[in-house]
Amino acid sequence: MRLVPIMICSAALFGAATSGQAQAKPAVHPPSVAAPAAPAPKALLPDSFSGWVTSAAPKPLMQAAQADSTNAAALDEYDFSDAVVTTYKRGSETLTVHALRFRDASGAYGAYSFYRQSGWPKEDIGSGATSNHNRVLFWRGNVLVDAIFSHIEPMSGSELRELASQLPVAGGSKALAPPILANLPQASLTPQTTHYALGAVGYAGSGGVLPPELVGFDRGAEAATANYTLRSGTATLTLIDYPTPQMAAAQETKIRDYIKAGNQARPAFPKPLTDSDQASLEVRRSGPLVALVSGDAIPDESHKLLATVHYEADVMSVPQPMESEVSKTSRLLMGIAALVVVGSAAAILLGLFLGGGRALYRIARGKPASTLYDAEFTSLNLRE
Repeated sequence: MRLVPIMICSAALFGAATSGQAQAKPAVHPPSVAAPAAPAPKALLPDSFSGWVTSAAPKPLMQAAQADSTNAAALDEYDFSDAVVTTYKRGSETLTVHALRFRDASGAYGAYSFYRQSGWPKEDIGSGATSNHNRVLFWRGNVLVDAIFSHIEPMSGSELRELASQLPVAGGSKALAPPILANLPQASLTPQTTHYALGAVGYAGSGGVLPPELVGFDRGAEAATANYTLRSGTATLTLIDYPTPQMAAAQETKIRDYIKAGNQARPAFPKPLTDSDQASLEVRRSGPLVALVSGDAIPDESHKLLATVHYEADVMSVPQPMESEVSKTSRLLMGIAALVVVGSAAAILLGLFLGGGRALYRIARGKPASTLYDAEFTSLNLRE
């Protein structure tokens, strides 16, 4: 019997030692699997295309001043993002390409119209293109490309079309052209004369008619100008798009008063207004659009051109859910209330039916309707 406690203690000590060894044994973890790395963003310009090969690594430019120090302010107004400059070689020929990326297609088109000079011929590259001797300017999506050939050739256009197809452009709403361009009348429009501005510097640099401070770019305005070839002369149509019709109405009054002031206007008329036929100057508003016609055309033709500007609101219906959560909750509460009312009415009717039936039965037997009038006694049933 004395050995029993000793054996029990020995077993306890052995179990504790075994448990300690099990706890001290390091846990074995399965080898961790590295998460797949995100794909690297596509380069703005390819290393090669149509036989052209880069002679050196492309140079990234992260600031507008690096891309174009002279017009950096205008590029910033167009929401400049980044740029790349590189030189391609094919044999003894060279091709220098500047690719500028903007936040959306409106910025790319605006910069394209800013750099493009009136009279440059139109080319079929990307979303829009023009050329001046060995220089080709085109835009696609939110990217603007300025290409300079050492020697232009018949196949240069097709080569740039291949380059345009390889550009990493933005999709969705960022790939849409400025909506204000759809409000420009197409009849008698002189090709390659449309300019689009998002700020005072870009507007003035692209030949804006009004003083930039009168346009109201600080209020979110956008402006588009275009030339029209009419029978009596050339007319310039300026469209200004404001965020709301109320802002457009207030700015229309300021522009109209400025035009009426003539030589007394402050600030003084810019050269495009000074060179215009003063009788042809006219202002008109349509919704959030303010239109101004200027130039050398006779007043009757200028008025007809201005009358063709019409704003059409593109109203899009947003699908709504068939039933909101509030409606569902209210319907549930109404259902519960209706159930309570019906149950209460059923209980009352059932009580009246059962109670009334019992009362009638008692009356038929010659007893009072209520049992309250029944004589109560206790019978002991005692027997001897």
